Amino acid sequence: MNKKKIVVIGGGNGSALCLEGLKKYANKFDISAVISMSDSGGSSGKLRKEFNTLPPGDIMRAILSLSKYDYKMLRQIFYKPRFTNTGKLDDHNLGNLFLTLISQYSGNFLLALEALSQSVEAQGRVYPVTLASANLVAELANGDIIKTEAFIDNPSYNRGLKIKRVWLEPQCQAYEEAVKVIESADCIVLSPGSLYTSLIATLLPNGIKEAIDKNKKAQIIYVAGNAYRLDGETGPERLSDFVLQMERYLPRKIDLVIRNNHSLNAKQKQFYNSQKWGVLRFDKENLKDKKIKSLDLEAAEGGINPAKLALFLQDLCS
Repeated sequence: MNKKKIVVIGGGNGSALCLEGLKKYANKFDISAVISMSDSGGSSGKLRKEFNTLPPGDIMRAILSLSKYDYKMLRQIFYKPRFTNTGKLDDHNLGNLFLTLISQYSGNFLLALEALSQSVEAQGRVYPVTLASANLVAELANGDIIKTEAFIDNPSYNRGLKIKRVWLEPQCQAYEEAVKVIESADCIVLSPGSLYTSLIATLLPNGIKEAIDKNKKAQIIYVAGNAYRLDGETGPERLSDFVLQMERYLPRKIDLVIRNNHSLNAKQKQFYNSQKWGVLRFDKENLKDKKIKSLDLEAAEGGINPAKLALFLQDLCS
């Protein structure tokens, strides 16, 4: 029996969340992910600059989330512990160093990804959206230009200035294998996360938009989640604006929007405050032409529950 094919598109956190849940259904689906490669902040940004390599952090998390082993345990090994007071190793984690070291010694970033995937027995394939080094650039409402993901995602400019548009510099070509998995997918899942720096950044390389357009059979499903970062990119705060902006970079309309309709309890509100998250406003009046599926996807501690999301996605894509 041929498995249905699901491809998840986006950045590190949102894609990992989708993949962590979907891997339970690896016997039923061919699961793959296409991950943004424009990260320029934190450990990934430092390694990218010093070793002239592709940013490892987002794609490392996606691979770990697909492992047959417990994702939370792997995060504690590969992602969360960071070196401190060690000079050049400061702020780096084992996963980023693993990918960078293998990439440097082999001269092949893809080989490093394959080594990590085999080491953790990933239940699917993860592809970088591009093998080129490119930076995300944003134009604000007043015409100011902000360069690189790090400065867009951690703005020092007037937060009242919304992002008008984004692009890559230099404009680059999508990785051919990423294009192929999108062209052959039965379901294209746009993951939750930062609109511009995670999701739209993954749609920008040449070939991605064309691959989605070519694949007429695939449903385009957007997982909206329940939150946006209060201290991150100056993007939308209403669901309709998220959808509107995303469709500017897509070749066709989104088929289904999944939203989290959970009302937060006191504990979850405290978690959102600690993460500096705002609750995304569901402006139903501006979404009358959209097919919306409202579900309670909230985890007990706050944030989207991967298992709840995957249960619905596997039913939808069957």
